[in-house]
Amino acid sequence: MKFAPEGYPFFAVFAGITAGAYIFGNVWAAFVPFLLFLFMLWFFRDPERTAPDGDDVFTAPADGKVIVVQSVREDRYLKADALMVSIFMSPLSVHVNRAPCDGTVEKVQHNPGKFLKAFLPEAAFENDNIAMIFSTRMGRIVVTQVAGAVARRCVCRVTAGAVLRKGERYGMIKFSSRVDLYLPPDTKIAVQLGDMVTAGETVIGRRPDA
Repeated sequence: MKFAPEGYPFFAVFAGITAGAYIFGNVWAAFVPFLLFLFMLWFFRDPERTAPDGDDVFTAPADGKVIVVQSVREDRYLKADALMVSIFMSPLSVHVNRAPCDGTVEKVQHNPGKFLKAFLPEAAFENDNIAMIFSTRMGRIVVTQVAGAVARRCVCRVTAGAVLRKGERYGMIKFSSRVDLYLPPDTKIAVQLGDMVTAGETVIGRRPDA
């Protein structure tokens, strides 16, 4: 099993606490930190994924539940109409984020903000977030990692100029939150509210003229 690199400091801390509790205490003293160590392994797991074929598809950037599918006006970066798809990640989801299609990163911007519960509608605009503006053969899109009440750390590993392939890892959000995807308005959406999706594999939508 592969693990996200952001998890290794947590592994070291809880492994050390577990070892210390066992050496200087007893097996019962080590029980709780050992469970936390196992949870960290589970949380930072990073399984391999196989992206679907096709140059006309957008795949899920995150694991989780679809909580928003709607037409919006995206004025911050695209300054155009867009289709917004939001995916909420629970603490049990894989939290590694992946590129929804092939393309080049135009810009990565951190926007400081609040830490409201991530599933609230206003969290998309008011919460601390990192937006990645992505230039693709199907048009410009935006992928936004949104921090939440518990998950207060978004990690984006790429910078402007990076070239990503569909399904390629580019970051993660620590301890659950949401990812918002803004697609061209004529995208044919392939998911609906309540669907569970898998990052890098589930098709979110298709461009009819791509």
